[in-house]
Amino acid sequence: QVQLVDSGGGLVQAGGSLRLSCVASGRTFSTYVMAWFRQAPGKEREFVAAIQWSGSGLYYADSVKGRFTISRDNDKNTVYLQMNSLKPEDTAVYYCAARMGPYSYNWRSYNYWGQGTQVTVSS
Repeated sequence: QVQLVDSGGGLVQAGGSLRLSCVASGRTFSTYVMAWFRQAPGKEREFVAAIQWSGSGLYYADSVKGRFTISRDNDKNTVYLQMNSLKPEDTAVYYCAARMGPYSYNWRSYNYWGQGTQVTVSS
């Protein structure tokens, strides 16, 4: 049974920073892709960033490039999303997700999900 627990959301002013964490447990994740998605009220869930668990592949949505950084700590089975220069349009519930195989930006192809953590950016 795979479990993902994400945390780190909160309320921050525009221009501020937050770091989200996703702790994975239940199996070996060396062949997995880990990703962050977000969903704002009334909008489709959208891809934010992804990382190959055992490799160096990093992927970002254009809207967050240069502001967000995804990373992992294999010893802690944890994936992070460092979010800098936050904007009000970054406000959403952020979800950690995992899938086996190659990277995908399609949320429907991910098998495992965290419970979500709210990020609110005030103007």
